Parts: sequence; structure tokens; C-alpha cells
Amino acid sequence: MFIIGTAGHVDHGKSTLVKALTGIDPDRLLEEKQREMTIDLGFAWLTLPSGREVSLVDVPGHERFIKNMLAGVGGIDAVLLVIAADEAVMPQTREHLAIIDLLDIRYGIVVLSKIDLVDHEWLALVSDEVRAALAGSALATAPIVPISARTGVGLAELAQALDRLLDTLPARHRADGMPRLAIDRSFAISGFGTVVTGVLRGGSLSVGQEVEILPQGLRARIRGLQSHQRPLEQALPGTRVAVNLAGIHYREVGRGDVLTVPGALAPTTLLDAQIRVVGDAPPLRHNTALDLFIGSSEAPCRLALLAADELAPGEQGWAQLRLAKPVVAVAGDRFILRIPSPSQTVAGGVVVDPHPPRHRRFRAEVIAALALRMQGSPAERLLQALADGRPRLRAEVLVAAGVTEPEMATALPALLANGQVVALGNDGLISAAGWSALRATLCAALASYHQRFPLRRGMPREEARQRVQAPARLWPGIVATALAEGLIGIDDTTVRLADFVPQPTAGQRRQLDLQLAAMARNPYAPPPLNLDGELLAWALDQELLVKIAPDLYLLPAIYAEMVAWVRATIETQGSLTVAELRDHFGISRRYAVALLEHLDERRITRRQGDRRVLG
Repeated sequence: MFIIGTAGHVDHGKSTLVKALTGIDPDRLLEEKQREMTIDLGFAWLTLPSGREVSLVDVPGHERFIKNMLAGVGGIDAVLLVIAADEAVMPQTREHLAIIDLLDIRYGIVVLSKIDLVDHEWLALVSDEVRAALAGSALATAPIVPISARTGVGLAELAQALDRLLDTLPARHRADGMPRLAIDRSFAISGFGTVVTGVLRGGSLSVGQEVEILPQGLRARIRGLQSHQRPLEQALPGTRVAVNLAGIHYREVGRGDVLTVPGALAPTTLLDAQIRVVGDAPPLRHNTALDLFIGSSEAPCRLALLAADELAPGEQGWAQLRLAKPVVAVAGDRFILRIPSPSQTVAGGVVVDPHPPRHRRFRAEVIAALALRMQGSPAERLLQALADGRPRLRAEVLVAAGVTEPEMATALPALLANGQVVALGNDGLISAAGWSALRATLCAALASYHQRFPLRRGMPREEARQRVQAPARLWPGIVATALAEGLIGIDDTTVRLADFVPQPTAGQRRQLDLQLAAMARNPYAPPPLNLDGELLAWALDQELLVKIAPDLYLLPAIYAEMVAWVRATIETQGSLTVAELRDHFGISRRYAVALLEHLDERRITRRQGDRRVLG
């Protein structure tokens, strides 16, 4: 499905054209109908002669509502630039045309409206003027279709021209990435609750799926999906979709927010970008205060020019945008920059890095890195995204590098095969240098731990994760990779160096042997142990002792003998008392009670009054 947007000066007939084509009035607000002027975004849809269905986004043309126009024009595939034949090219025509260029919308049709108000000679003059105004723009060779929405003349030809145009459009939208929906409306429907709308990009959404609303970080669940008033089980990218959300109030979300999958994206207040100044705008100077429009969001910002003090009209340059509030963006997103007062579109550009560090100006290495991010191959951009040596989730690398899933799938195997990138399980990636440093840190931490605690099996896993400062979601992959390389050994709770075996010193072994010999001389009621905590823990781990109570230990063979006698006695006579156990083994009541309580805890026995039965 394709999204077609309107553009053009106020009162040039955009909404009338949409209604004539679709039968749907895009002016939904009472004020719009009273003033006969579009104030906010309007939406409709159309089935073309080919049977292809398209969505139409109608935008306001008045200069006071350019901000509303920008909220709807960012996700479109092609544009209908509407110019009234009785007025020709006007100021907002030129500004909308500049915005189309800056957003890199390369496909469109010029609609000469209201031709019923002019004669053929005037229409020919206006057509020439329009073609001259389009020169040098993305729509320089766009077809010009004269129409009259009032009489219907030209509407069939326009629908056919749209079909021909869409035949030439590349397949921009594939369900191969991360879904994100720039929200342009939020409202409530009785009996259903919160509904948000927008154009879905990147990946699909499904009913029942958990989603996250950014920048707030709110969680919700998709209760229902609709497109063109038809219910969907799954919405594909490139679709204008309404999402019914459970678990969130419609006032908690609004235009400018982004709906995506949990944990996939993070808000930002810094953007590295390549910008281009509009040809008839004033020069842009370093530190100029501007308004940024990206997706459906708007944010005040300061322009930090990185390689110049000023950009002249028509010039292009590198910049860092420092935002007054967070937005959600990914590499490759297009945006518009406007002067707040007097309000004017002055520049636009493309996001190169949505999460950069703060740069110092006039640094050759910064400019070279930005150029690589902008123009490098997918492999080069993947390596650059991992250049800081930190382990990252694959989804994070995808966003940071500004590549698509298919591009990563093509480039990554070679990087893994030649050792430039290391996979951390199924979900993580790290550069070769980063993995070497992480390995060294992990080995040093474990070696230090083994030196401090030579009798312990290993370091607790969580402590090891914290020592290497690994994100929790990546730690399992780090452990799996280190294990596969023979670097470490693991058990359920600890991690150790692969060649480490806990062993007591000769002195500790002699001390332990003396204690074990003393226990063997009085096996059923052994004397208290006199071992330090580390040595005692090692002996228990090696199964040289069995702990019955905090101060009572038995030799394993003796413990097995006593347990076997308890089972056999209960099976023979049905139950057992503390006194019977005490008398049989010639031990004190304290020892007998401790052993039976231990067996109760292990559910070998179960207490009934003053007797024990099998658990």
C-alpha cells in the first residue's frame, strides 16, 4: 500500500480534490468546515483503476499551520502538489516544494486545480509558470494534470496518472525490520478505549502484541488494528493504521510520540546530521535557535555546525542538533528545520547518528566518521557502530549503523568469518578488539577471585557480570561465547577460569584429615568441627561432609547408613520416634532431633505428633 500526501498553498483546493477523488471529507474539525480551510491533518483512501488501494493524507496549506503539515508529510511515498489555475504559484507552494525536496520525496504529480475558473490561454501560461518553478526540484519532470474538482473534469485522468506513477515507485516498505509508528492522532472510542494513528514503518504489528510508547517509555498491548476502517490481525509497513491500545489512556499519548516494540529504540536529545540550507533562506550560523520537525514530532534545538561557522543558502554541511526535549529517531530519518520567528523553513537533512557523543567542532576525525556513517558500505557502518568496543544487542547495532535487516544479513557473516566481529550468543555483537578487551577483563577478574578464594568453585555469575560491566541482556551470550572458546567453566551459579580447580593447601588438608579422623572415631555423634569457613565450604562441596544442622555434620557414609535405617524402620513398623533413633545409634536426643528435622526438610520423613512417617 502507498501513502500519497497533498501539498500546496492555502485555498488551492487540496481538500476539495481529496473529497472529489475519494468521497471522504478530510476536514473533520468543525472549525475547518466553518472556515473552509484545513487546519489539521485529514485522511482518506482511494481505489485506483488498477485496483490498487492508496491512503491520502491531506495537509493544511496556510503558513500558520505548516507545523501541522509537517506532522503528516514525513511518511508519504508520493505527493500531489496542488496549484490553483486562477492564482498559480504562491508563497506556500514554494515552501511546500522546498519541504518536499528536503524530505527527499522524489515522486509526485502536479495538479492544476480550478481550471473551470480560467480560459485555455491563461491555463497555458500558468502551466509554463509552474514548470519553471519546478525546475531544479524533485518534481522537475513530474506530470502536470489539469482538473476541476467541481465539474469532475480531469479526475479520471488524475487517477490513471497516479496508477502510472505508483508503477514506478520502488518497494520502500518491507516487513524486515523494527516496527515504528510516528503517532499523529490520539483519541478514545467508546467501548474500545485509546486509539492512535500513523504510518507504520520498518516492521509489522500484530493484535495482542506488547508495544512501547516513546519517549515516555509507557507499555501497552495492541487490542485491535484497522486500516481504512477494516479490521486487521497484522498491519504491514507502509500502511496507514489505527491501533487500539489497552493499558494506556489516550491523554498519555499524542502527536509526536512513537509506538514501537519494547526496548528497541531509545529517545535522544542529540542528533548528528547532514543538513542542507534552502536556496532562498538566510544563511544559517552556528548556534542558531531552530525548530526541528522529525516524524510527527517537533522540538526546539540549537544548531552546532561542526565544520563551518555559517552555511550559505543552498550549501550542505555537517551539524549536531542539540534538542530541548527528547525525540525518537533512527539513522536515515529525514527532518525539517525552521526559524521560530518569523516562522520559515530554512533547512532540512538526514539523521546520521541518533545517539552520538557531544562533539567538539572542527575535528577532522569527527567529520571523517560522519562521512563514513553517511556513505560507507553496510559492513563499514556495522564496524563503525561497534568501534567503541562495547557489547551490543543486534537490534541496537542495526539502529546505530543505519542499515536494514537484509543489509546486515548480507554483510555480517563475512565480518564474523574474518574475525572482525564476534557474536555473543544469538542476540549480541562486539568488535574483535572489544571482545579481546572484555576477555582480558573477565580473566583478570576471575584470576583475582581465585587468588582470594582458592577453595571456592568460582565467582558468582552476577558478581562476574558486574565486574566486566556487561548489560544483563548480553551476559548469557558473553558466557556462552567464552565457554565455547574454552576460556571459562561454569556451573549453575558460578563462573571460573577453565583450568581452575579449587584445592586446599597442604596445611589445610592436614587440618581437614584430622577432623575427619576424629569424626570416624565417633561417627554417629561426632565432635564439633574446627575448620575455617572456606575450608568447610570446600569440604561440603567435595561431598566429604554432610551438613545436618548449623553445628552438626556427618560423614557421608554414616549419613547414608542412618537414613537407610530410618526408611527401613518406618517401612517395617509404620513410624519412628526420636527415642527409637536415639537408642538405636546410642546418640543424644539433640543429635536425634536434628537428624529427623533435617529429614523432614528434605521430605524424606514427615512429623505426625511425636512420631515420624515417610514423607
